[in-house]
Amino acid sequence: MPATEDANALGRYLRARRELISPDEAGVPDQGNRRVPGLRREEVAFLAGISSDYYNRLEQGRDKNPSGQVLRSIARALLLDEEATAYLLQIAAPKSPQRKRPRKPEKVSDGIRTLIDSWPLTPAYVHGKYMDILAANDLAVALSPFNAPGHNGILAAFLEPEMRELHQDWDDMTARVVPYLRSIVGADIHDPRLVEIVGELSLSSERFRTLWARQDVKHKTTGTTLFRHPQAGPLELHYEKLLIPSAGQTLITYHAQPGSASEERLRLLASMHAPDRPGSSPAAADQPATGNTTQ
Repeated sequence: MPATEDANALGRYLRARRELISPDEAGVPDQGNRRVPGLRREEVAFLAGISSDYYNRLEQGRDKNPSGQVLRSIARALLLDEEATAYLLQIAAPKSPQRKRPRKPEKVSDGIRTLIDSWPLTPAYVHGKYMDILAANDLAVALSPFNAPGHNGILAAFLEPEMRELHQDWDDMTARVVPYLRSIVGADIHDPRLVEIVGELSLSSERFRTLWARQDVKHKTTGTTLFRHPQAGPLELHYEKLLIPSAGQTLITYHAQPGSASEERLRLLASMHAPDRPGSSPAAADQPATGNTTQ
């Protein structure tokens, strides 16, 4: 659901998570004749040790000040993990009135730019709070043109047809990126940039609408993704997502397993897109990256 309609964020979150839990998972006897998916409201209330009426008021947005103890009891009833529980507490916290201020353009420090440019065999880029691409090195752009500054990672993932061709694991990748967006945005669901992004994706992508409605929250910072690159061929790359705390930005790096076919193909891609700089040579791309502490 678009963020503009999320006035009852807590109730919507509780309902979405309730509908994803089966009676078997929750240890509730299934007596059949269920008209709704997942658990009933009264079952969640029973598992959480609160009254059905009180839980109904929470879902309907008629009670907006539950205690932390109640919320944690509901989180246990809904089998929420640590990240999802933290998100529940965030969106339920009372919001203090804030003056609207113009959003400042996000900028990447010169030090980070110099760092990622010094990694000839490590695709690396930086995105901001809403996955707007802010900086990228040459190999990251060679890996995907949508890694270039000016693009947005989640918009490209769902709206650019080339991304389906590039990512062999497109279904898995998109299933990861939506919970990741929720994790980095947190309770700041009314920011105009997020509203713009969610609105555009909700109108254009049925898969995004389905994934966004689940309200999953997962900050997966490391893993493997599969590419089908038009020049380099199949690539199995490991990614790392490193927070830049002072700026609220994230540095994404990719690397291949040493000695693997993917590493050889990544070297080939690097040599094909090596920047024409004074003193550089094709052989330079074959040397191991120096100063790369992420691998």
